[in-house]
Amino acid sequence: MAKSVFVCQSCGAVHKKWSGRCDACGEWNTLTEEAASGPPGGLKAPKGNAKTSSNLDFTALNGETEPPARIVMGVDELDRVFGGGIVPSSATLIGGDPGIGKSTLLLQVAARLARNGLKSVYVSGEEATAQIQERARRLKVADSPVDLATETDLRKVLSALKKAKPDFVVIDSIQTMWSDSLEAAPGSVSQVRACGQELTRWAKKSGAALILVGHVTKEGQIAGPRVVEHMVDTVFYFEGERGHQFRILRAVKNRFGPTDEIGIFEMHQYGLAPAREPSALFLSSEQDETGGAAVFAAMEGSRPVLAEVQALVAPSAYGTPRRSIVGWDSNRLAMLLAVLEARCGIGLGGRDVYLSVAGGYKMSEPAGDLAAAAALLTSAANTPGPSKAIFFGEVALSGAIRPVARMEQRLKEAERLGFEQAFVPEGSPTAIEGLTITPLKRLSDLVELLAADLVQ
Repeated sequence: MAKSVFVCQSCGAVHKKWSGRCDACGEWNTLTEEAASGPPGGLKAPKGNAKTSSNLDFTALNGETEPPARIVMGVDELDRVFGGGIVPSSATLIGGDPGIGKSTLLLQVAARLARNGLKSVYVSGEEATAQIQERARRLKVADSPVDLATETDLRKVLSALKKAKPDFVVIDSIQTMWSDSLEAAPGSVSQVRACGQELTRWAKKSGAALILVGHVTKEGQIAGPRVVEHMVDTVFYFEGERGHQFRILRAVKNRFGPTDEIGIFEMHQYGLAPAREPSALFLSSEQDETGGAAVFAAMEGSRPVLAEVQALVAPSAYGTPRRSIVGWDSNRLAMLLAVLEARCGIGLGGRDVYLSVAGGYKMSEPAGDLAAAAALLTSAANTPGPSKAIFFGEVALSGAIRPVARMEQRLKEAERLGFEQAFVPEGSPTAIEGLTITPLKRLSDLVELLAADLVQ
């Protein structure tokens, strides 16, 4: 009688018996019964003598091994995120919401590489051949020599790849692949783990650059076990709102390059194209004369990006003031409001506070504290802020404004885009031609400049 185990569909942990809550990740109702059969690799082990080779060659740590030449994909934003191009014999996992543009971007990349002389293969387990061909015609890449296949059987896919010997392979998506050696359903943890491991092992041996497409959950995480992220060399998330024209490709793991870079793309009629002026995507076209807006100079890897922080402070119509935040951490907003009240004498605790970052951008670094404070102060005072000004700096609980990294790059980007004023922490560069720099030591200094009348 075949034994069965219970596998968590969220983290991949294996349990001997069912329970309502996974002990590994803490998620509820995620354990699914699966047969405990099949080798860990997914495919059945070959018959015959297993002792084919008992020798293992070691290499000295100080030995010199030439790194493999990267494959330049010809898309500036994509090459930037990969660290200069995709590496042969590597496996990449790209996740994103449905309809965000993953298949569109990868089909464009496969077509471009095929036109450059590389053998490109696109395997889809979700769409029919006619659908992909129609998309290729819409993207104006139908004439590219890309080998197209629609299959979900892992054994057939690996057999075809071994015969084709491609240089670049796209599997869309890993959740649709299934191995006949496992009784689990396609998309389950066991199937995703086994198929991901077999495809990654093939890429390492064949020298091909492999890209796996992954679905995401409601929480924005790649569906299936996190062990797939450990198998592959690079993990990227494709972000963006479907209502906006831009998309952001963000690296969260990269064995061959930086993990803090982003690539910004614009959605056009003929597919995705690199954004020519990324900062312009997150700035308003009109100058707000009523207050409640401030421009934040952010850093995304080695790239400075300017984004607009918008705030609205309004009288509360209910007993409990409302806090609504889009694109920022709610805990940092609560901290900032507490510092404004305790250190600066500005009480906003009894009023509704709405804060949003324009364009769907997400502020993740503490350097955005000063810009958020400026937006809140000008909205509460109902007065416009300084024209053509940027803000950046971390606000401490004591009310001090702390320096942040790469201040000179932020200032140069602001000057390049036509900004004339900068409110920054003390210690930042002051010799930027065309930019009037105002250093601030404490948050109360900003209050005196923007909303002195609000001090109680």
